[in-house]
Amino acid sequence: MGGVIDTNILLYAANRQAAEHPTARDFITQAARSSEQWYLTSGLVYEFLRVSTHPRVFPQPLSAVQAVRFIQPFIRSSAFQVLSPGERHWDLLDEEVRRLGFPAGNLFFDIRTVVLMREHGLRVIYTADTDFLQFPGITVVDPVHQR
Repeated sequence: MGGVIDTNILLYAANRQAAEHPTARDFITQAARSSEQWYLTSGLVYEFLRVSTHPRVFPQPLSAVQAVRFIQPFIRSSAFQVLSPGERHWDLLDEEVRRLGFPAGNLFFDIRTVVLMREHGLRVIYTADTDFLQFPGITVVDPVHQR
């Protein structure tokens, strides 16, 4: 089953020191080779670039060239599509913010992803981030910590 792949899964796949690395690497490799449709957002791509090159966040940061080279095959793969905001984006954002009450800070990264998912009729996100559990109608699958 295809779906959106969140930044943390990409980061685990890129970080060879992470315990989750082999599982995440295998997961995204299989996704790229599958007949399923997979999705990223431009925000997730840029978040990957930001975190993977940041020396205070990423244990062994990638150079900008390495980070782009890591993500490029997925962006160019016919198995992946990068979601963009459409005409309903801002109305859906307004609905999500009202439903959540008083979201703030980093939660807006997740809100943006969820709004894009809703706009494109997607319900499944592959992530290790439990914050996505608070969004009704979104199915969260953790491909690296499955029990």
